[in-house]
Amino acid sequence: MSAQRVYGNSRPTSVPRQRSLDDLGMPLEQVTFCVIDFETTGSSSASDTITEVGAVRVRGGEQLATLQTLVNPGCAIPPTITVLTGISEAMVTRAPRIESVLGTLVDFIGDSVIVGHNIRFDMSFLQAALQRDGREPLTNVTVDTLGLARRLLRDEVANCKLGTLAAYCGLPHRPTHRALDDALATGDLLHVLIDRCRGLGVLGLDDLLELPTMAGHAHAAKLRLTDRLPRSPGVYLFRDSRGTVLYVGKATNLRSRVRSYFSTDDRKKVGSLIALTARIDHKKTASELEASVLEVRLIHHLEPRFNTAANRWRSSVYIKLIEGRKPRWSIVRAASGDGAVHLGPIGSKSTAKLIVEALQQVLPLESDTANVLIARRCVTGDPQLVIDALTDRMHDLAAAERFEEAAATRDRLGALCDALRRQRLLDRLRRTELLEFSDASGDRYQVRRGQLIRHWPVASTATPTIDGLDVGRDIEACPADPGPPQDGPLHRELTDELMLMGRWLERNASTITTVRVDGEMASPVLPVPVPGRSDAVPGRWSG
Repeated sequence: MSAQRVYGNSRPTSVPRQRSLDDLGMPLEQVTFCVIDFETTGSSSASDTITEVGAVRVRGGEQLATLQTLVNPGCAIPPTITVLTGISEAMVTRAPRIESVLGTLVDFIGDSVIVGHNIRFDMSFLQAALQRDGREPLTNVTVDTLGLARRLLRDEVANCKLGTLAAYCGLPHRPTHRALDDALATGDLLHVLIDRCRGLGVLGLDDLLELPTMAGHAHAAKLRLTDRLPRSPGVYLFRDSRGTVLYVGKATNLRSRVRSYFSTDDRKKVGSLIALTARIDHKKTASELEASVLEVRLIHHLEPRFNTAANRWRSSVYIKLIEGRKPRWSIVRAASGDGAVHLGPIGSKSTAKLIVEALQQVLPLESDTANVLIARRCVTGDPQLVIDALTDRMHDLAAAERFEEAAATRDRLGALCDALRRQRLLDRLRRTELLEFSDASGDRYQVRRGQLIRHWPVASTATPTIDGLDVGRDIEACPADPGPPQDGPLHRELTDELMLMGRWLERNASTITTVRVDGEMASPVLPVPVPGRSDAVPGRWSG
């Protein structure tokens, strides 16, 4: 009884490693599990030690190997533990110390997924033993059959103790408070639980790991709708029983993102969305950028009822400089093609009002016609005069302890600067007739006046369309034509896509390689300055 016993023909020698995302998506029948169980001198891993080790490796329902050994704890075994486990001090006198067992156990576990019934207890003892012996902690993925049982069987049994579950499920092995027997029973329970959860769309290891947080969801039965979702970038569409699209989203991992709606996402509208959902469609893309662009286009094309935030573009407005005998600033819903200067689209009328107040505060058009020329230059080229004037006024008001007025000036200045920076970004993109570049992964893209028109992934495949909108790798169809730069203000329905592309290019500027540029990618106007921060009035700018 004192020797370590390893049975079977599968004994790994690789160093344990943390699993990759591909591993986590592995079909469950291909996953190697190592079920472990320890008998100990007590319940605290800090003060108690291991008296017996039991482990079994399984894959696809087949037992591959087992390991069992008594362990000399180096201290007295409490009588209550002897009564519970049957392990006495006489039995472990000649047994190896845990330091002699750890190497064999770590090799036996290898890079498998570690399983236990209340796995935190067993892992705490194992990690503590490794630490005391100066070894690296294990980083293997772990699965807790106790957590799974509480989600899948709690309404059918009095409790989720291993003995209760073994009797209820009629497991081939029954727990006896001996390490190997309990590990074998836990392995049997694991297979029962995996069979149970297949009805909830649990097909891969990642699904199994997420299940404890999902199975208790009010609409857990609808997890089956996620069965076909791949673990790749793309967009997903929630549809009701009539096929109407309720919501469109994007993801780097479609399966993981959509299934998260059944666990971590507890927003009120999510419950309503899932309650109405009868089908979940998806469209794979070869990159996150293409998924983001496709999401914007589908939202604008389909206008799903649950994409409320993404549909706010309809409330966008423009600020128009009206010249003539009665010059003034006007907030308009639609841009005109009369050649007048426009600023926008701006996200809301309230923001536009702040901007008009900022401009009017420095350049009252009705009192000085010369201000019209300065106003035109401010919006189309150099805003320095207006920004300096507002910054000085903000500081003066703060110095005079007129803090409310200073804060109001700060808000107007901030709204103006944000709108001007946004305008510069949009104008830069529209002036670039064609931009072709490759990213760090080797994917190649073509952008025309700010819109993605073609994408050549490293491994290109043909793709279908969704609701008549061309979403293939060569993205020929765009929701609207941005028009040449001289054709007046940008259509507001294009703002979301151009801002997405502009911000993506800014974030990834250091990792992309330009292949071709037709037009101006750099702005020919002065950049919008960043106002200094006032010590008296909290602001969002830094000098």
